[in-house]
Amino acid sequence: MAYRYSLAFLTVAELSPPEAVRVAARAGYDHVGLRLLPSGTEGPYPILSDTKLRRETQATIAETGVTVADIEIIRIAPDFNVKSTIPFLDCGATLGAKNILVAGYDPNANRMTQSFGAFCELAQTYGMTADLEFMPWTEIPNAKSAIAQLRAVDHDAAGILVDALHVQRSDSPFEVIETIPPGWINYAQLCDAPSKFESDAESLIATARGNRLMPGDGSFDFNALLKALPKDIVLSIEVPQLERAGLVPAVDRAREALDKAKLVAQRKI
Repeated sequence: MAYRYSLAFLTVAELSPPEAVRVAARAGYDHVGLRLLPSGTEGPYPILSDTKLRRETQATIAETGVTVADIEIIRIAPDFNVKSTIPFLDCGATLGAKNILVAGYDPNANRMTQSFGAFCELAQTYGMTADLEFMPWTEIPNAKSAIAQLRAVDHDAAGILVDALHVQRSDSPFEVIETIPPGWINYAQLCDAPSKFESDAESLIATARGNRLMPGDGSFDFNALLKALPKDIVLSIEVPQLERAGLVPAVDRAREALDKAKLVAQRKI
């Protein structure tokens, strides 16, 4: 099977969910990613409780044929309560989502495993996977720690989300990415970035959330990454560019991101 492409939430974060679906369709994507819960201090997002907006999004999905690949974001912190995620899961199921972005913020490894396992169990009842993203400023900072967490939780719904930016900016050699069982990877996120960067958490977060490069415009080794990943997964194109957002229409940025992602994917060895 060929790759399928998804327009990540952050690439067009200024759009409402129905607008994001329409832009994804116009730009040629197969799927779209939507954010329901915040990654930081923002949110929650209106679609979580606004039934009118949810129905409009469903109608746009049916009209365009662009489906929801993933929803964001479940933060597993020390005070995580799995029952509190039920409205999130209800909304995601209504939209037809398949995968859930999960971030690990609990420094207690045993509690992290218990919480993640409980969420995997609940997500599975909704027909979704729980995909743990390693990010250098979290308690799951690299691919090795994500693999260890997947082994510890040992659940069929658990997965690992591989983001090119975090591969580049954490201790996550391609040789380690290659050891991830293919069944653990449901989707990956593509973007690019310069090889030189500030490694403090504030700078890493600022780049991740608002200042990435289009695939192929930086120094990332996409050949090595794509060799290490399964060949039939969804590639989510996540290229937030806050400075361009007010200058370049969302559909043009989305189309550019997809065109460049396909170019780097086609060059894989």
